[in-house]
Amino acid sequence: MATNLTANILDIVSGLPDNWLIGCEGGEFGRIVDRIFQQLTQYPSQKIPPTIFIAEPEPIQFIASFIAACAAKCQIFLCNPNWVKSEWQQVFDLVQPDIILGQNTVREGGLRSCARVASEFHSPEIPETNELPLIMIPTGGSSGKIRFAMHDWETLTASVQGFKQYFNLGKINSFCVLPLYHVSGLMQFMRSFTTGGKLAIQPFKELENSKKYDIAPEEFFISLVPTQLQRLLQNSDTANWLSRFPTVLLGGAPAWPELLATARKYQIKLALTYGMTETASQIATLKPEDFLAGNDSAGQILPHAQVTICSVQGEGLCYNQVGNIAVNAKSLALGYYPKKFGDREYFQLDDLGFFDEKNYLNIVGRNSDKIITGGENVFPAEVEAAIRTTNLVADVAVIGLLDKHWGQAVTAVCVPANSEASLTALQVGIADKLSKFKRPKYWCFVEQLPRNSQGKVNREQLQEIAIVSSQMNR
Repeated sequence: MATNLTANILDIVSGLPDNWLIGCEGGEFGRIVDRIFQQLTQYPSQKIPPTIFIAEPEPIQFIASFIAACAAKCQIFLCNPNWVKSEWQQVFDLVQPDIILGQNTVREGGLRSCARVASEFHSPEIPETNELPLIMIPTGGSSGKIRFAMHDWETLTASVQGFKQYFNLGKINSFCVLPLYHVSGLMQFMRSFTTGGKLAIQPFKELENSKKYDIAPEEFFISLVPTQLQRLLQNSDTANWLSRFPTVLLGGAPAWPELLATARKYQIKLALTYGMTETASQIATLKPEDFLAGNDSAGQILPHAQVTICSVQGEGLCYNQVGNIAVNAKSLALGYYPKKFGDREYFQLDDLGFFDEKNYLNIVGRNSDKIITGGENVFPAEVEAAIRTTNLVADVAVIGLLDKHWGQAVTAVCVPANSEASLTALQVGIADKLSKFKRPKYWCFVEQLPRNSQGKVNREQLQEIAIVSSQMNR
């Protein structure tokens, strides 16, 4: 495949129907790809292919740049054009590119003082994998520190094949409102591009304001994160429109019970998913019919992946036993730039979960987020869900703060939903829902939680906010 990669990708482009990319005529798109491909292949020959930063804010240019760079066998780094100066500095401390696609926008966004002209750089040699060029996808997780998971064309297409087989599909049509530099947006493009399906890309803000492309939702998949779903369900027009999709993939962050209940009320055909940048999106997905029947799990494992639940000692656990999640998949990343993973059968995750008797994967939380207070284990997701049931908060995150008496003190950082969200009202609201040791000892009220575009909380910033607030209130 490595030898024929260029021909393979360019053949796909030439074989796509004119209307595959909604909003762009097929011939025009092909010409954009060809122009960028010619520019990249005319770059002065080096010992290794040039290293490319793709930071195009415009979706069509981003996709064309990505396809051309893959066909030219460049080493590709997907970048968020909205990164600020400090974030770009992290990236340039890690790697120095030969070419920046979309650099005018990037420089306006804070890169100017962080980088020199690209031609001045000489990138370090990146480890090769079957001679396929590497595709670096950014991931910050909950820490906020940027790093890149190393993928290639084979790992990304393995994820597509697993998706196709799981849903028994041929062509895959995708309606994308997620950023293309993120794995959740990139894989929507990959599914449509490699299967000959249609792709519609629209900014989420437009969709939230009821401006929708003229498509037949019944023919498309759409992927959302929980905060996006919540906003769409607040408007009956967009909620009813969303109910027309045969499958609404939901992932990126845990969904809360009230959100899922509202989705069922509107008969939204949710497919709860579990996956990550390292696995090229989902490795487990709940079928919509199971969701509508009341199942809130992450679903069953896709054909291209294997998942096991292990004890701390590494022993396999039985049904309904909570343990560490480990995954092996054809879509698994090759490592974190610039280091490859060592040879191992399973990739150990920080997540905790269990399989039930029907082999549905249930996610409990992250091992690193677990709070140990007075010798008792507390999982933030459970406490957050209880707080949300009070309907007194618009958003909430629970963490553990160091405490000389308890070891860690359960701390809730809340965005009040209304003027009734007092400390006393919240404490009364959860009194019959949580054991005493699970109830927050400290409560912090803020206007907004530090979440990224995927809805994930930046835990480091949250800790800082909570520490300052708790010290003021002690």
